[in-house]
Amino acid sequence: MATNPTQKITKLLSRHRPGTAYLAGWLERQGFSRELQHSYLRSGWLESLGTGAFRRAGDEVAWLGGVASLQSQAEAPIYPGALTALALQGFAHYARLGGERVYLFSPPRTTLPAWFRNHEWGVRLDHYKTSLLPPELGLQEYAAGSFTLRLSSPERAVLECLHLAPDVVDLAEVRNLFPGLAGLRPKLVQSLLEKCGSVKAKRLLLWMADLADSPWRHRLDRSRIDLGRGHRRLVEGGVYVAEYELTVPAEITPS
Repeated sequence: MATNPTQKITKLLSRHRPGTAYLAGWLERQGFSRELQHSYLRSGWLESLGTGAFRRAGDEVAWLGGVASLQSQAEAPIYPGALTALALQGFAHYARLGGERVYLFSPPRTTLPAWFRNHEWGVRLDHYKTSLLPPELGLQEYAAGSFTLRLSSPERAVLECLHLAPDVVDLAEVRNLFPGLAGLRPKLVQSLLEKCGSVKAKRLLLWMADLADSPWRHRLDRSRIDLGRGHRRLVEGGVYVAEYELTVPAEITPS
């Protein structure tokens, strides 16, 4: 790498993927000292996104590019999941009062850095730390313009939705997605159901697949799926589904 500071930053920026951030720790590992980073900031080559992160001057970095940067530069196990992952892949389009709601997931004890938490992204960010599923099972690459990142596959995302239901995600909204989920991969659904830590989510997925007559449900080996024991009451009142020992809202059951 060239030793001239201007040549160094020019070479770095020439490889930049628009819409992504530069993390200070990653820049340091590439040979850009903290002093040199602040020199580029003062010179207008870089702009601050908060302590520990920069963007190329004039570039627009949205939350998705921030997540991609955390994954690629900090190896952070943080990814979009649930309704967010489904919406990005064309399975859902939804709006919340006060703006879009973004669901981010990670294993327990994962912390979003302060620059990411405190930056004004224009969306509501909800971060769920959970051991619901193995960290890598059912994640896939997603192309977002000039960059890629990992997010939940539709198979994983729908289980994440049902894990959050009914308190965070509306059950009726998830049920309405099922006709569009006819192409889920049964082998992956099987693996996820065998490894899923939520009895409620597993039972709900199978019940909703039955209601929608999802073609992939016939290729599942239910004998290998632990559905636990005992009644799961999701609402007071409601309708009891005997096969899955669930009490669900009356408005989402067949008339």
